[in-house]
Amino acid sequence: MRWDPEAEQAIQKVPFFVRKKVRKKVEAHAGQKGRSSVSLSDVEDLRKKFLSKGGMEKEVRGFEAAACFGGAGCPNCAAPCEDLAGEIEELLEKADIRSFLKAHVKTGLKFHHEFRVVLSDCPNACSRPQIADVGILGASVPGVSDEPCSQCRACVETCPEQAVFLDENSGRPEIDPETCLSCGKCIRVCPTGTLMEKKKGYRVLLGGRLGRHPRLGMEVPGIHTREEVLMILKKAIEFYKTHSTKGRRFSQILDSIDQIAG
Repeated sequence: MRWDPEAEQAIQKVPFFVRKKVRKKVEAHAGQKGRSSVSLSDVEDLRKKFLSKGGMEKEVRGFEAAACFGGAGCPNCAAPCEDLAGEIEELLEKADIRSFLKAHVKTGLKFHHEFRVVLSDCPNACSRPQIADVGILGASVPGVSDEPCSQCRACVETCPEQAVFLDENSGRPEIDPETCLSCGKCIRVCPTGTLMEKKKGYRVLLGGRLGRHPRLGMEVPGIHTREEVLMILKKAIEFYKTHSTKGRRFSQILDSIDQIAG
């Protein structure tokens, strides 16, 4: 749906983590009026609705599951999250976090109370999983095969982290596991198959947030399978519902990843 310039300018003032959701609400509101474009008045109508008593609470689901657009053909995709996102959405629905929040938040539910899970198909993390309650990043771990190396240095030159280097003696590629972000770029540019995918899966971050005291999510060690990601998320939700009171965020009650992954 087309947006008038004034409406587009107004929607940019909405916090980015709820902007997509609000944009959809505005477009639905305009569509109900039979319009094919969004005007500033549509944005103002929804703003007034949200600011009215109980207006926002009606829109709060209790959780948000957001993903990047990697599945649409992004060349940086390390491990697609599209199918996993559907399973996560189902898990969050069953957890009934909205009812939990309604019982513990006495001041009215707002979007910032929602439990947020964000997925990204690669370490570029366009969807910003580092600042979500649970962040999930696709990972493609490189390994060295027995295939001969042409020493073209394509892998070395393509790595943004400089995690790939050629051994001085053998001339074959080596991977620094402490620096590598498992993006898979070096695998894709290797013309000889010397570098191959050793493991595909997901990195998991816990307890990220913005706000007055921002914090990046803490990483659960390892590259995890789909089943392991869902189990970690299930444990995180159980921990949240057991320890959170008065709408305290997951990141505010999580002191270490050992509380979930241990």
